[in-house]
Amino acid sequence: MLKKAAFVALVGRPSVGKSTLLNRICGEKVSIVSAVPQTTRNAIRGIANREQGQLVFIDTPGRYKSEKKINKKLLEISAKAIEESDIILYVLDASRPSGPEDEEVASLLAPYAQRTVSAINKIDAIDNADCGRTIEFLSQNFSALPEDRRFPVSAKNNDGIGALLSALYDLAPEGEPFYGEEYYTDQEVDFRIAEIIREQAINRLRQEVPHALHVEIADAQFTEAGSPDVQGTSNAQERSKLWVRAFIVVERESQKGIVVGKGGTMIKKIRLASQRELRRIFDWKIELDLRVK
Repeated sequence: MLKKAAFVALVGRPSVGKSTLLNRICGEKVSIVSAVPQTTRNAIRGIANREQGQLVFIDTPGRYKSEKKINKKLLEISAKAIEESDIILYVLDASRPSGPEDEEVASLLAPYAQRTVSAINKIDAIDNADCGRTIEFLSQNFSALPEDRRFPVSAKNNDGIGALLSALYDLAPEGEPFYGEEYYTDQEVDFRIAEIIREQAINRLRQEVPHALHVEIADAQFTEAGSPDVQGTSNAQERSKLWVRAFIVVERESQKGIVVGKGGTMIKKIRLASQRELRRIFDWKIELDLRVK
């Protein structure tokens, strides 16, 4: 039997759980997660390999109405993924009433109904697990979407994911895989490190510096186990090590002090949390030299 292969765009309004769903499907941390809307700023690829074949998911920024330049750029990223993907996975939040943003997304996806599947996420957060409110919204605003392509799921608790994946594979065309089976993402190491640092910073600073920061990787050095490190010392018992100097970049001088914190406490918390998260992702020891500018 020929296997399936397809690109799948994850689309929805901000904070519906697209990134959490992607991480759950791929079994690894592919996309960073935060309570801050539009944390995802790029088209993040996560790769799911199953017996049926390979699905390459593209996590897109949440669609939000705003005239700000950054939002217009994020909408362009989302629109491009919709146009170029084989399948669209429309993610909704069952724990919140649907609003104008959901209506805008449903209207946008209407021409693509025949290649769209909906995931009604966060059923763990509601009392009525049949998601009647969200299903009614789909019936009224996206009637072209077949009823058998509406799947209540909980990305947090891994509920309903199997049935959702089966529907996506049913829609996928036959074809050769795009990546080797060992891949769960195609992100470069520098990008992944920058994203983890940004996640840890946003989750600690969202009240003071919500979106006014990004992360630059200034320098990196990889040392094989037993080889001299950046200080010229070596230890044959240690794992391979990646040393990275990174900058958290803010918009205003006044924000530097907020990121650094009193006596350097905040940036230390961000650095240590980032190192812990990165060590879960990579097989190497990670050491960060983190600064602000």
